[in-house]
Amino acid sequence: MKFLGIDLGWTSGPSGLCCLDWSTGHLQLLNLERLQTTAEILNWVDNWAAAPEPAMIAVDAPTLIPNCTGMRLPDRLTHRYFGRYHAGCYPANHKRPFAERTVEFGLSLEARGFNHAPIITPQQSSRYQIEVFPHPAIVHLFGLNLILKYKKGKLVQRRSELTQLRQYILEILPTLEPRLNLSSLPEIPTTGIALKVVEDQLDALICAYVAAHWWYWGTERNWVLGDTTTGYIVVPAPREERE
Repeated sequence: MKFLGIDLGWTSGPSGLCCLDWSTGHLQLLNLERLQTTAEILNWVDNWAAAPEPAMIAVDAPTLIPNCTGMRLPDRLTHRYFGRYHAGCYPANHKRPFAERTVEFGLSLEARGFNHAPIITPQQSSRYQIEVFPHPAIVHLFGLNLILKYKKGKLVQRRSELTQLRQYILEILPTLEPRLNLSSLPEIPTTGIALKVVEDQLDALICAYVAAHWWYWGTERNWVLGDTTTGYIVVPAPREERE
């Protein structure tokens, strides 16, 4: 079973990509990538999870947007549950400039057999897609009191926060179930452009791990904010609910 994480560029920006593989009772990292166009990303998906191979794809982007204006239910719920961590997400509706691209991307995955899976039977192999959001996932997986602020601010602060995320991934994910066997990751660069590349890749890795966590545990150790009629976001449950 493969788990693909896609930190999708919502408009025209590059996307971070990660592929994890489940075998012999643990996860291993197969690929970290960053690509620009939708066509390149879909070719990458086809390469790592060609039909009919079972796989779950976790996308950090609103691929289901039922509302013309305002906020989706899952967007509101991230602010309710994660606002105090500074982890509420951007509102999605049909009028936002990214809506056409993100919804079309979800449809392209459906055409490849990846069905939306806000409800799942744990550890059943098939082809699925889910929407995820790295910030609240990071808060819950690593037991944080606040998000890691590696996306905005001065370069020195962003680099420090991204270094912390890298350390958490290397030290904590190998101790959780499902276990990610991981000995190395890209080093944290010292320039802004290069830093953004690694940021997108590590976000994609978190997306892929959330996909594996959802597949492995289902609702026993995950939250689902919303459903297919409202849009939804899958988030690992907080540490105290997973112990």
